[in-house]
Amino acid sequence: MKRRPLYSSRRPASLPPATTDAVGGAAASSPHTPPVSTALAATPSTATVAAAAPRWQRWPAHPAALWLGMGVLATLLLLNLWRTGPASRPLTQKTIDAAVLKTLETQVLPSAAARAQEAVAGSVVRVMAYGKHPKTGEEVEMGVGTGVVIVDKGVILTNLHVVGGAKKIRVAFADGLEADASMTGAQPENDLAVLQAHEIPDDLYAATMRSTGDLQPGDQVVAVGFPFGIGPSVSAGVVSGLGRSFRSPEGKQTMTNLIQFDAAANPGNSGGPLVTMDGEVVGIVTAILNPTSARTFVGIGFAVPIENAASAAGLPPF
Repeated sequence: MKRRPLYSSRRPASLPPATTDAVGGAAASSPHTPPVSTALAATPSTATVAAAAPRWQRWPAHPAALWLGMGVLATLLLLNLWRTGPASRPLTQKTIDAAVLKTLETQVLPSAAARAQEAVAGSVVRVMAYGKHPKTGEEVEMGVGTGVVIVDKGVILTNLHVVGGAKKIRVAFADGLEADASMTGAQPENDLAVLQAHEIPDDLYAATMRSTGDLQPGDQVVAVGFPFGIGPSVSAGVVSGLGRSFRSPEGKQTMTNLIQFDAAANPGNSGGPLVTMDGEVVGIVTAILNPTSARTFVGIGFAVPIENAASAAGLPPF
């Protein structure tokens, strides 16, 4: 970086007379005074004194010259104002409000659901479970679900029923990277499984989790996942109720303290995040209720509160 030149504020002192040594030559000058001849030091001329004086002392002192200089400066100032135009108006709250209103009228802003999805998009993964075909013994895909990264080192939450019994598990990240994963933990009573990806993207980030302590029926939420393997897909709705119970269609398990929601969810959404409009995960989608034999959504879905899900991964409670 170019350094600004520094200038001394001291005015130059008058030149001291030089002294001569024994042979009549000029003595060595001090470090602050340039060497001069003996004649100049003994009898400085008028020209020498004028040259040594500061520049401002050599300016004409006549009043007419001073007024002329002031007139030139005033002319230059007026020309500058003419080029730049009138001074800008002072910034007031009224002008700020008008600018914001104009922006809202002319710009299309993303919806709350779009912002919520964008906040977790990089943390949502597709989970694929593989097993052996019972007749051929070949490796086949058993099912597809969803997972959400809760630790940026590749720790993923999903549903136990998505990966239970699988011989191999693979996950696909938002940037397209696919990697094998291992199940490192489980919480069967809440149908939760913890996965560790063997490889992760360089820019992987974890979703933000939020306590459900202040969650209320009517709060807006979005469900992000891979319904029927299609996705990532986003659906929006509200929290329909809290503290719900759900019994699996086979009657093998009953889960309690669930979040009920009406954002569309279907097979493949299992293990995906239930997200607030702030982009924070409050639950893991785990089940849908349908009194018929069809495996489609009729408006009632359930999610395990994130407090339970975090404890499955060994994370401290909120």
